[in-house]
Amino acid sequence: MKYWICVAAVFLLFRNLSAQTTHEDKKATIAHFFNESLTNAPIPAHLHDLTKQIGHRISGSPQAEAAVHWIKMQLEALRPDSVYLQAVNIPVWKRGPKEKAFIQTAGHSLQQMQVLALGGSVATKGTLRAEVVEVKSWAELSALPADKVKGKFVFYNRAMDPTKIDPFEAYLEAVDQRSIGAIEAAKKGAVGALVRSLTLAKDDYPHTGAMQYANGISKIPAAALGTRSADLLSQKLKDRPALRFSLEMHCSTLPEIVSNNVIAEITGAEFPDEFITIGAHIDSWDVGEGASDDATGIVQTIEALRLFKTLASKPKRSIRFIFYMNEESGAHGGSKYASAARENEEKHLASIESDAGGFQPVGFRIDGDPQAVDQITAYSSLLSQYGMGRILPKHRGVDIVAMKDLSRVLLSLDCESHRLFDIHHSELDTLDKLNYREVTLGAVAMTVMAFLISEYGL
Repeated sequence: MKYWICVAAVFLLFRNLSAQTTHEDKKATIAHFFNESLTNAPIPAHLHDLTKQIGHRISGSPQAEAAVHWIKMQLEALRPDSVYLQAVNIPVWKRGPKEKAFIQTAGHSLQQMQVLALGGSVATKGTLRAEVVEVKSWAELSALPADKVKGKFVFYNRAMDPTKIDPFEAYLEAVDQRSIGAIEAAKKGAVGALVRSLTLAKDDYPHTGAMQYANGISKIPAAALGTRSADLLSQKLKDRPALRFSLEMHCSTLPEIVSNNVIAEITGAEFPDEFITIGAHIDSWDVGEGASDDATGIVQTIEALRLFKTLASKPKRSIRFIFYMNEESGAHGGSKYASAARENEEKHLASIESDAGGFQPVGFRIDGDPQAVDQITAYSSLLSQYGMGRILPKHRGVDIVAMKDLSRVLLSLDCESHRLFDIHHSELDTLDKLNYREVTLGAVAMTVMAFLISEYGL
């Protein structure tokens, strides 16, 4: 009896020692990822190529296609098991010549307004002049009789809530004005929609972004106003409710074209049919350089592949590195990837995306299977000593939404966002706003999370 007790004790001792050794090995690997990336990551050079050599990358543009080929070249140089393109049908929208907007003051002089057409808007077909009705809520618009709106611009002047500690939360609460403002205004007979830019900054740099139309509802032009222009318009309307706003936009929608997602893969050594994805979107808006949104995510995903290639052995599960086309105006790339994964009956454990600005990473946002979420929360403890262990609900990755029923968890890199909405979707989104160390740390955070899921599973 004593013999078997001794045998059992020795077995438990060795099992605990083995588990401890494995845990220490994982911590050593994580330390290696941080040390290697903070010392040798080519992120500054890659960001320069994307922002200064290629520039902004709106879907359907020559720059977006140049980015596809540049990304493919960078991936091939790292020699993963495969690199390939995945064809995607995408919409094409062009801004055209610079927009013009004015209001007529009491002395009949013209006051310039700073505007940008919202992505997907129709043109004004010349100069569109009309009176303006200002609203700060959907309830205000709903309460207005149709004859008070018909033939006018609806001016949505609901600012992002400055009391929200997380600016991203304030953005999500205000973005409906931009996305469906033209639809709701047109229902009341408006001839155009003007939207206060989604930023807490007070400046005259308007912020564009995607807007929608609905079948059976008139398509009216929609533009974003810089916040100072929005404040000025609001003030002038109090003095002269009948003032007229002049808007000229030459944007157009062209036929769909075929573009591509770019995908690289490292095949898992033990469970090759189980997938973990790391990704970001290729396209940007056509103002600024698309630096924070989402050149940072692109270079972080490339760096994640490079870090996995520095390991002595392959990960246990397959890792895919995905660069999605057309996140900004329809997420067609994300939908295409999910459709192919469904058709191939693939097993996805986790879908990870970087699209939160590339600033200081603090952890991840997550949705999915409760048991898997609990496991991810446990894994995150290994990132806590690096200041990146926070796990919060409600992921913010647009491209991974279509993977909701296919992947056990959806994870988006969570970053400090106070600076993001100063530059988001505006001409201020340029390379000089970024900190290379912050971008690098985000790349390592995604690599570590994918590595832990690959090693321990879900």
